[in-house]
Amino acid sequence: MTAPTPDQMQDEIRGLLRDRVVVFVGLMGAGKTAIGRKVAQALGIPFVDSDHEIESVSRMSIPELFERYGEPEFRALEQRVIERLVHEGPRIVSTGGGAFMNAQTRAVISDHGVSIWLRADLDLLMERVAKKQNRPLLKNPDPRGVMRKLMSDRYPVYALADLTVETRDARREVIAGEVLDALRAHLEGMAAKDE
Repeated sequence: MTAPTPDQMQDEIRGLLRDRVVVFVGLMGAGKTAIGRKVAQALGIPFVDSDHEIESVSRMSIPELFERYGEPEFRALEQRVIERLVHEGPRIVSTGGGAFMNAQTRAVISDHGVSIWLRADLDLLMERVAKKQNRPLLKNPDPRGVMRKLMSDRYPVYALADLTVETRDARREVIAGEVLDALRAHLEGMAAKDE
């Protein structure tokens, strides 16, 4: 059997996806936005970054929201925005690192989408987040310790995602291809159960 062409794969996945969304979860620096964009491009469906959507709705940056209203208020807004996004039909959504920790958000994603955890190791995450200064949770004398704690707290919850794809220092196209393969297999399995 020959491998499907990119167009055949796109049609197959989009057909299996129907009106569901694909939601990327994971820690900051895992590549949710970069890989999400590649997957959206490959499937020919819209891409939305929930953090950008939150900034647009609030007219404030994420660090400003954290500073002015605190994390609980930010998380409540995040939950409302993600709930709206998953009801807007087939698309790829990348979420902030803490979004999937909210049980209601997980339930909404589960009901209307497929969640994909981009799992990364500590060194890779630290290398990537060091390039950006807009990480409110890492404004700390020991950012590596904070990241280690976030991994310890969040990885067991991220493991509840429908799929896990290991991300590493590889080209985005490689990781996106692995995501597409895993997504197709998952959706085929779901379709087989529905028959």
